[in-house]
Amino acid sequence: MDIIKIFREERIRMTLQVAQGIFIPFIGTTLGAACVLFMKNKLNDKVRKALTGFAAGVMVAASIWSLIIPAIDQSSGMGKLSFLPAFIGFWLGILFLLILDETIPHLHLNSEEAEGPKVQLKKTTMLVLAVTLHNIPEGMAVGVVFAGMISGDGGISAMGAMVLAIGIAIQNFPEGAIISMPLKAEGVGKGKAFLYGALSGAVEPIAAVLTVLASGFIVPALPYLLSFAAGAMIYVVVEELIPEMSEGKHSNVGTLLFSLGFTIMMMLDVALG
Repeated sequence: MDIIKIFREERIRMTLQVAQGIFIPFIGTTLGAACVLFMKNKLNDKVRKALTGFAAGVMVAASIWSLIIPAIDQSSGMGKLSFLPAFIGFWLGILFLLILDETIPHLHLNSEEAEGPKVQLKKTTMLVLAVTLHNIPEGMAVGVVFAGMISGDGGISAMGAMVLAIGIAIQNFPEGAIISMPLKAEGVGKGKAFLYGALSGAVEPIAAVLTVLASGFIVPALPYLLSFAAGAMIYVVVEELIPEMSEGKHSNVGTLLFSLGFTIMMMLDVALG
């Protein structure tokens, strides 16, 4: 009976840990979106570039240390071909985001021309869709690492999974502000701008939960799925975040904050993961 009790308690503890980890990134987005409730003026260009650069740096570091390196490590039994699952998964992630990019109408920040199919949608709606689009791989990344943690076969520790969730939350904070503040500048009320900003991150816990629920199918293909999430995240960084932090008048602030975000996430993953 004691063994059964211990097993149940362990299951409850793990379930709570997974639930916390899944919703931590969404909290980051919500807190960032809340900036619109307290800031009077529109987001300064240098501040926007800094926030975008920081988010990009965190995503690149998370892709390498939390996703690609574990994917290669888990394929070590393949010898010199241990890179293959990471290679294949990475490219599948790139192509997946490319397909979403081409099939979902969306509008990037400071752009007047919408991407994807031509549809009659409000500018604010397409701005939110653009952010929602790149939050999907982040949610999948969190779901994949927690699925690996639950299985116990993926070599992913509870702390390692939590570090990725915290890292995604850190980079979600500026993203929340980056979407809510421009919406306010477009004439959307503070309350609605906050709501849109927060909801743009709601897709992350949904994607994470669906990924965890499919963990029985995921674990055998974990190296492919870890690198898949990495590829999708890198696509977002190169296609959206880096151009946004570099546009307009030249400034090094985006590059410096990219480096800061990269090193902070690297430090968290190596020291705590």
